Parts: sequence; C-alpha cells; structure tokens
Amino acid sequence: MGYDFYLASRSPRRVQLLREAGYRFDCRPADVEEVARPNESPAQYARRLARDKAQAAWRRLDPVGAGPVLGADTDVAVDGRILGKPRDRDSAVDMLMQLSERAHEVHSAVALVAGERDCWIDGTCTEVHFGRITRVEAEAYWNSGEPADKAGAYAIQGLAGRWVREIRGSYSGVVGLPLYETMQLLRRAGIEPGMPRMTAP
Repeated sequence: MGYDFYLASRSPRRVQLLREAGYRFDCRPADVEEVARPNESPAQYARRLARDKAQAAWRRLDPVGAGPVLGADTDVAVDGRILGKPRDRDSAVDMLMQLSERAHEVHSAVALVAGERDCWIDGTCTEVHFGRITRVEAEAYWNSGEPADKAGAYAIQGLAGRWVREIRGSYSGVVGLPLYETMQLLRRAGIEPGMPRMTAP
C-alpha cells in the first residue's frame, strides 16, 4: 500500500488521529533539540519545532520521489513559560501544582514540508481551565505512568480529563495534533483523506 505522506513523529496520539481521519502515511520520527531560544514565545517555539522536525525527516528521505513530511509539536505554557515534559516525579508534581485551579495555554503547531523550499505552517492556541489538583492526586497520577512523556505532565484524553473544567479552542490540538489545521495543510498539497477508520461503539 502506498503512502500519501510521512509523519515525523512517533506519537501514538498523532498516529491515531490521522488514521481515524482516513490518511495513509508512514512514520519517520525526527529527533531535534527541544530547547527554547531567548525571547521565543511558546507559539513561536511550537511552530519552529514542528518545522524543524518535518525538515529533519524530509532530509533523511530519498529526495527522488519523496513525499511530503508532516511535523508537529505541542507545548503547555503558564504565564508565558513553557513547562515541557517532566524530568521525573518531582517535576511532574510541580507542573501539576502550577496547573491546579487556573487556566493555562496549549500551543500546538503543524508543518508540512514538500521540498527544500516548500514549507507550510499553522497552529492553534487552546485555553484549558483545570480545577483543584491535590498533591496526593498528582503523585498518584504520576504513578499511573501516563504523564511521563507528556508536555505539561498530563494527557487530556486520559486520566487527567477529570480535572478539566473548561476548554476553549482545539481539543485535538491539546491531544497533540490540531486536526482541522492539519487537514487544511494536507489539502494544500493535494492530499485528501480516504474513508475514515470506524471505531467500535
């Protein structure tokens, strides 16, 4: 079976979203340095990493007949500070305490590279309001294993959904891929989804 494009990510959440939308793709993960530059905003950071990942994966492909490459990045920010992924249990609990009983922003960007100079980028900013999180709950959540590799130390589609009081923006963006914006970029490259994959009720 042929592929419509390559995905520069190993994220199972992005893979699931794209497969359910009906796309055919192959994963070609790209590892890039995830360090914010001085005075770089969370939105700029997410867009740059999405672009860098897509370009890094594209350069490793055979340029003859290589299809477009999709890159993505999602970051959680509080008061303009990027939280990143937790280093360990203590950093995860600290992040969750910062998110407790307040709003934070989730910046999710997507980039499509179709050539050396062809790159399109889009993104979303979603406001998420959390209710109260106790330290005991945060520690138990870490023990579940879910927040270990997640930006902001939580997965909205998982156990952390219990703390969400309100969300304004793209839910799929918080999960890890702003699906509407992604589909618009792919459409610009002439890529349309097939029949969406049906899930069991």
